[in-house]
Amino acid sequence: MTVDRSYFAEMEAKIPHGKVRTRFAPSPTGYMHVGNLRTALYTWLIARSQGGTFILRIEDTDQGRLVDGAVDVIYRTMAECGLTHDEGPDVGGPVAPYIQSQRRDTYGKYAHLLVELGHAYYCFCEKTESEEDSGEFDRAADPCRNLTAEEVRSRLDAGMPYVIRQRIPEGTTTFHDAIFGDITVDNATLDDQVLLKRDGLPTYNFANVIDDHLMGITHVVRGSEYLASAPKYNLLYEAFGWEVPTYVHCSPVMRDAQNKMSKRHGDPSYEDLKAEGYLTEAILNYVALLGWSPKGELSEQEIFSLQELVKAFDITGISKSPAIFDRAKLDHFNAVYLRALSPEDFHKVALPYIRQAVKGEQFDTAAIAALLQARCEKLTDIPEKLDFFDVLPEYGIEFFTNKKSKTNPEICRDMLRAAIPALEKLPEWTDEAIHDTLIALAEQLGVKNATLMWPVRIAAAGKLVTPGGAVEICRILGREETLRRLAAGLAKLEA
Repeated sequence: MTVDRSYFAEMEAKIPHGKVRTRFAPSPTGYMHVGNLRTALYTWLIARSQGGTFILRIEDTDQGRLVDGAVDVIYRTMAECGLTHDEGPDVGGPVAPYIQSQRRDTYGKYAHLLVELGHAYYCFCEKTESEEDSGEFDRAADPCRNLTAEEVRSRLDAGMPYVIRQRIPEGTTTFHDAIFGDITVDNATLDDQVLLKRDGLPTYNFANVIDDHLMGITHVVRGSEYLASAPKYNLLYEAFGWEVPTYVHCSPVMRDAQNKMSKRHGDPSYEDLKAEGYLTEAILNYVALLGWSPKGELSEQEIFSLQELVKAFDITGISKSPAIFDRAKLDHFNAVYLRALSPEDFHKVALPYIRQAVKGEQFDTAAIAALLQARCEKLTDIPEKLDFFDVLPEYGIEFFTNKKSKTNPEICRDMLRAAIPALEKLPEWTDEAIHDTLIALAEQLGVKNATLMWPVRIAAAGKLVTPGGAVEICRILGREETLRRLAAGLAKLEA
C-alpha cells in the first residue's frame, strides 16, 4: 500500500511554530480526577507562563470507555477553574479537528507510511486485546515481523484482517525528561506495540504521537506511569524524522504512602470536592502544590491565585516524589479562601447550605453567614451548625454546667431570672442593645460576663457549640423567639 507523500507535506505546512504549545488531552470517561486536574493545570501554566498556546484535545479512540456527558464535564471543569483554551473542539484552530475520532484517516495514513519507512509492519496474527494488554507478546516469535513483501501483499489482497505494529529496533533508546533527566532502556524490553487496530482506529500511544506532532506540541505533560512508554514514543518520532517534544512526567498523587488515588477506591473527583463544600480556587491552589513548589523568594508562600501561579510557575519546581493528598491540608486551604471572601460573596456561596438547615424566612441569612465565615472549613460544615434556628433542640440541664464560665444549674437559673426581664424592656432589638444590657446586668449581679452569657446562649440555642455567641444568636432569633426559649430554659431549671 503506497502512500501519497504530498499529503504529509501539506500536513507539515499547517503546523504552527515559534512559541510554546501545550495540550490537555483527556479521555471522556466520566469525571475529572485530581491527577487529571493537576495535569490540566500544569499544562495550562506552562503555556501561560511562557506566553504560549494552550490546546484542548479530546482523546476518544478507546470507544469502549466513553461515557455520555463526559465531554460536558471536561468543558465545565475547565471553565470553572479558569483554564481557558486557545484551540479546541469548540473554538477551532489551525490544526483542527481536535477530537481524535474525527482524525481517523490521518492515523491510518501515518501508520502505512511507517510501514513503508520500515519502522512498522502488518501483523495478521489472531491475538485478543486481553493478550495484548497483558504484555504477553514475544516479538521474536511473531511470524509476521519477517514476512516478505510478496507474502504481505498476498495476504492483504486476500482481505485478511491485520493490525499495524511498531518495529522496535535492536540496541538501546535514550530519552530525556524535564523532571527525571536522561533515561536509557534496552530495546529488548520493549514490545512491538500495536499502532493501528483491526477496526482502523489507532491505539492511544500512536494517536498521541501523531497528534502531538501535527499540532506542534512543544511540551507533553503526563503521569509518570507513561515513562515506560516514552522510549516507544521516542522511536516513533525518530522513525518519522520529527523533533521530540519536551517530556514532563509528573509523579502520581497518592491517597497514602502505598496507594495511588483512584475513583474505584472512592477517591474524589473535582466535582466530588465541589459537592463536599470546597471552593474551586482552594482546590486549584492545593492541587498546584501536589508535586510542585515555588522557588526563591516565593518558596515559603502557599496561597496563590491563578495569576500568581502563572508568574511563579517553573517546570524545575515539579518534584520526582509522589504527592500525598492530605484532606486536612485541603481543609486548611479552603478555610483560608472562605475567610478571604467579602461578606457578600461568602453569603452568596453559603446561602444554599444555610437554607438546608434554616427554612424560616424570618431569619436574616446574611447575619447567619457573618457568624459562619470565620468558623467553617468547608461549606458542607454549615447545616449542622445551624440546626437550632428553626427548632430548639432537646437538651439536658447538664448543658448549663461549665467550669470555665463558672456556671451550674442553680447559678444559670438565677442568671435567666435576671436576664429575661432585662431583655423584655429593651426599646430596640439590636446587637448593641442586647450586648450592653447583658454586660451591664453582669456587672450589677457581680458576676463575670461569661457567667451570664453561658446560660443565655444555652437556652437560646440548646447546643454546647454554636457559631456566634449569645448576643448574635438572640438578635437573629428575634425578641419574641429569644424570650420564649429563655423562658423554656428557665422552666427546665426550675422543674
